Amino acid sequence: MSYTNPSGEGGEHDPGGRLTRRQAIKLAGGVVAASMLSGVWRTSIRGARAAPDPQPHFPIRAAFYYPWFPEAWDQQGYDPFTYYHPSLGYYDSGDSSVIRSHIQAMLYGKIEAGISSWWGQGESTDVRFPLLLKGARNTPFKWAVYYEKEGYGDPSVSEIRDDLTYIRDRYGSDPSYLRIGGRFVVFVYNADDPDCTVAERWRQANTVGAYVVLKVFGGYRECPSQPDGWHQYGPAVAEDSQSPYSYTISPGFWKRSESYPRLYRDPTRWEQNIRDMVASGARFQLITTFNEWGEGTSVESAAEWSTSSGYGTYLDALHRIGGKEGIG
Repeated sequence: MSYTNPSGEGGEHDPGGRLTRRQAIKLAGGVVAASMLSGVWRTSIRGARAAPDPQPHFPIRAAFYYPWFPEAWDQQGYDPFTYYHPSLGYYDSGDSSVIRSHIQAMLYGKIEAGISSWWGQGESTDVRFPLLLKGARNTPFKWAVYYEKEGYGDPSVSEIRDDLTYIRDRYGSDPSYLRIGGRFVVFVYNADDPDCTVAERWRQANTVGAYVVLKVFGGYRECPSQPDGWHQYGPAVAEDSQSPYSYTISPGFWKRSESYPRLYRDPTRWEQNIRDMVASGARFQLITTFNEWGEGTSVESAAEWSTSSGYGTYLDALHRIGGKEGIG
């Protein structure tokens, strides 16, 4: 799905291809494993509320994350749906060892949080979310959901409120969920909303105390209803500033169904992008993406940019010059 961003650059955000909305939100059947994960959902929430709540502080470094594999490896007649060869192979996002490796890699790259694609209650990205939280136990790493439904329709105020309530009750108090000022963070991919009506809908829906970060559009700063933050998702652009809210960088963009990259990979340019992001002082410093392999935006290690550290060129650069001392 195409979109226009305030800096005039075009791009896409879909699971590689992207699947149709119905295909994407039905990855692997969704609800099938929910009952098996109920024990994860019921992890000592009362104890978490009573205990100290160590959370990262601004500026917060986070990466967009995609838990839709192995389903998204096979799309549009391509298997795998990527030009690259991940160092972990064509993995399963529900594999606990893969999750632990991903969290370790992000911490190495000075990334404090993952913004995980979320397509709705009971969908596969939801069923896997407790596994991500569990994988971050006993680490400083945090997770937040990326609310995708707003990018492919206009959910009503009541639907949004129901989803926010669901996220709050199941995940929002988990020790591994990202919170700011005690409020659970929700990023929103509102790509098909070109005006302030989306901000007003989310203002009306958010009666549950979520910390909402909407995607930018032309004129967003003038909207009467303002969320808690704004971000850009435009991985065909090397860097994008929405100061003071966010600063986003991308290593490259080469979608498997396209013959040429929209953004060529250049490690030297990437290092400068990192320096610019750190210097910005923006509240959210965002990496687009950790593992969106179909669009070729991943910083996760691959055979094409592997290094002796085991983490690859792009995470090595984040580790070396990305600031955030004491992380990784």
